[in-house]
Order: sequence, then C-alpha cells, then structure tokens
Amino acid sequence: MNILTEVNFNCRVSSVLNKEVKQYGKQLMFDTKEDTSWTSDEGTPQWITVSLDEPQKISGFSFQFQGGFAGLKSEMIMYSADGVQIHQEPFYPEDINSPQLFQLKDTVREKACSKIKFIFESSTDLFGRIIVYNLQLLS
Repeated sequence: MNILTEVNFNCRVSSVLNKEVKQYGKQLMFDTKEDTSWTSDEGTPQWITVSLDEPQKISGFSFQFQGGFAGLKSEMIMYSADGVQIHQEPFYPEDINSPQLFQLKDTVREKACSKIKFIFESSTDLFGRIIVYNLQLLS
C-alpha cells in the first residue's frame, strides 16, 4: 500500500471550530505536521469530502485523531467520476492518538473513484467535535 502524495485534490469539511480556518482548517489534515489539525465545530454529523482531480484506485485510508475527539460510528462512501455511488462501508475508529489504518475489501480496490466522503455520525467528544491531525488515502 502506498500513500497517494502526488495526487491533486480538493477537500471540504462540515465545519471548522469557531470558523477559525487558519488555526483549525481542513488544509491542516494534509500538512504532515504533528501539531496542526482540522478541528470541527460542535454537532453531528461531521464529514470530510475529498474530491480527486483524476480517478484513483483506493485500497484504504488512514486517520490520526486526537484522543477524546475521534469519530465513533463512521462511514466511508466512494463515488465514480460521474457522481454515482460505487461503494459504502462503515469503519470504527478507536479513541486513540495513534494513526489508524483502514483497508478496503479487495473487490473495491479495483474500482477507480473520484470522490470519497467520510461521515462521522457520532464522536467520542460529548459535543460532537472531531479533531484530525492526519488523513491519508492509500493506493
């Protein structure tokens, strides 16, 4: 499995804490710095959408949450270039600080997708906040 690093993409998120994009924005999930993160505002569900400039075959993904602010009941949805949903799969992060790897089923790995949406129906935080230090897509 390789990390998709040379792929251009656009990311959208459900919210940013106090709308302070410079300090808590979505771009901080991808800067590989250990002390920066996307921090959502309160409420559920929270979500992250990654739209790829060119379709890619995805074999898995990795999240690094802040312990105490991790997703609980979570789901990943993949879409084709024409916007059709091609796969939907639940995933269950642990409430820990370490990176967590989630591998997709073999049958899904052969499908090229253009958009991935991660939905966090609930959080380990009482107020529904999510904190992600690092999100990586794997091929």
